[in-house]
Amino acid sequence: MKEIKEKHAFLMRWTHWVNFPVLTIMIWSGLFIYWANDAYGISIFGFTLIKFFPEWFYKYFHIPHRLAEGMAFHFLFMWFFFINGLLYISYTIFSGAWRSLLPNKNSFKEAWQVLLHDLHIRKTIPPQKKYNAAQRIAYSAIILMGAGSIITGLAIYKPVQFYWLCWICGGYHFARIIHFALTIGYVLFFVIHILQVVLAGWNNFRSVISGFEVVETEPAIKEQETLIPNNEDNESNRPR
Repeated sequence: MKEIKEKHAFLMRWTHWVNFPVLTIMIWSGLFIYWANDAYGISIFGFTLIKFFPEWFYKYFHIPHRLAEGMAFHFLFMWFFFINGLLYISYTIFSGAWRSLLPNKNSFKEAWQVLLHDLHIRKTIPPQKKYNAAQRIAYSAIILMGAGSIITGLAIYKPVQFYWLCWICGGYHFARIIHFALTIGYVLFFVIHILQVVLAGWNNFRSVISGFEVVETEPAIKEQETLIPNNEDNESNRPR
């Protein structure tokens, strides 16, 4: 028997879908800024061994150094990213939804079981509620990553005005490294998240759009029939 149940509130779905294009634009514009000064790589004695974006990458994709354009988009959409994240956090706090999002003491152990199940190594399905253990850890981590991006972003955006914030982040250069590392983390999260959505199936994806999911429920227990003798039994049991 199939039943339609509410799973995700409107505000959760709204912030989820707004965050995807906003964060995509933030990463895209951030790359324009980074390409203007692609300083990161692995070097030994002044000889570069590995760079995140080698020279052939620029030649193959014909990437211009569009620093001004990247900064304009990045500093505009950072406000959408900040407001959307603040709205989501406020909703989870005041609605009590944080209770189903935060990891508990068994989450890391159960997350390993989720991974083994997704890899078809473990047959037993791990404990499933609104979010499984792996989702709890991932969604909580992405919130911390968002806060880290805002803090480090402000530190490298206004290092003089926010000198104290820059100092907390370990200085301008270290804040920029953290900001770049968090960007890589977002990309990895996107890839893993999309794979999980595919594995979870259409029903799970539909619930993030409509807010409802279709679940299988056990059929209602039929009422027990009253043990009343039928007419034939009555006839046979009559005294002769």
